[in-house]
Amino acid sequence: MAAVGIRSGDVHVPCTVLIKDKTVPTGKYWTRSEKHQWALGLFCGTAMLYASRTIMPMCVVTVAEEMKWDKTESGTVLSAFFWGYTMTQFLGGYLSDRIGGDIVLPIAACLWSMITFWTPQLAYLSTDKHTALYMVVLSRVFLGICQGFHYPGMTSIISRKVHEQERSLTYSLVAAGSHCGTLLTGSIGSILMDRYGWGMPFYVIGMCGILWMLCMRYFLVARHRQRYINLGPNGSPVVSMGAKDSQSVPWITLFTKSAFWSLLIGHFCENNAFYILLSWLPTFFHENFPDAKGWVFNVVPWVVTIPSSIGSGWLADHLIKKGYSVTFVRKLMETIALCGTSFFLVLLTYCSSYGASLACMAVAVACCGFHNSGILVNPQDIAPRHAGSVFGIMNMAGAIPGFVGVYIAGHILEATKSWSAVFNQTAGVCMFGWVVYIIFGTGKQIVS
Repeated sequence: MAAVGIRSGDVHVPCTVLIKDKTVPTGKYWTRSEKHQWALGLFCGTAMLYASRTIMPMCVVTVAEEMKWDKTESGTVLSAFFWGYTMTQFLGGYLSDRIGGDIVLPIAACLWSMITFWTPQLAYLSTDKHTALYMVVLSRVFLGICQGFHYPGMTSIISRKVHEQERSLTYSLVAAGSHCGTLLTGSIGSILMDRYGWGMPFYVIGMCGILWMLCMRYFLVARHRQRYINLGPNGSPVVSMGAKDSQSVPWITLFTKSAFWSLLIGHFCENNAFYILLSWLPTFFHENFPDAKGWVFNVVPWVVTIPSSIGSGWLADHLIKKGYSVTFVRKLMETIALCGTSFFLVLLTYCSSYGASLACMAVAVACCGFHNSGILVNPQDIAPRHAGSVFGIMNMAGAIPGFVGVYIAGHILEATKSWSAVFNQTAGVCMFGWVVYIIFGTGKQIVS
């Protein structure tokens, strides 16, 4: 005989489940132990995601020399990832809200890990320059398609299983994995590339992604799904991680709200800066300071960004618990992110020494970390029951500068040879996003 938890409508009633003489707690939110385990698992997954994503930006100078690509062609390769990344954002959020992000993430991870592993082989399938370029571009597109499921799925999980007063820190901790993954590629990846060639980072990180997927599937998903039991239609126990009900997302209401549009615009503008820095930072230092060690400028900006991301999450939750409104906190975090990034990008154009340039670049990237506690967590505030779907739409808009902004930056460099032109226009876009979000953004729930 087994006692089961009761689910009534949208309310999960905390109770105790007796299964095979074992007492299992159920409820709406994770326990502290579960939260720590899932935060660690998702942190590692996000690290692997970004480690895979940033291999090509790190290797692009070496690959371009070998394949004889110009700046525009290099920009095409770098931006191709975001063509695919844009396609699956909404689908990732929709599926995660319906069937659970814990199912979606491992499947997607298996696919993007295998694509990462096989990318070098695809580049050598043809000796023709243009055919090889097309193959690499295609692999980057499919990598983006598969990775597009990760953040919406992660957002859906956290919005359902973490209390609103703890979401900023939890999300910032998990999102800090992106900087750790970039750091991993910039350090270990640089060493592997220098010693064994540019293909080795793809092989190693691809295998690490598959290993994470297997650990996630068997040590977190399978075990924790057994701890959330509901009554099925026939009265028998049914495993559930608390996926959303089938109520459709009120898109008409959302699209008539200025707060929702400010979310899209602010995320677009911040991502424009982040993706340009992520994609072109190695090239900037290679061209302007050719004697600089690659592992230094590929590591330092991401080292300082990890504490800024986690610290911003702690600060945001602390301010909310102290009584400050969620709206104030989100706008404060976004002010630091957008205005700080803009200021140091402009300052970078006046730097002539390697040390000053590295410091400005590092602080500019560190300011981006505050975005994790601002707009990035905002969908969970305005639409907590549909956070995955809303995040998917937001991140779809945010992925557009990944292929437009990164490509345009390459085209500007090819035409003008001016890094100042790239940084100044990026700073201007940041300020536009800040003004829009400050005026129209909110941390209040706008749809039920």
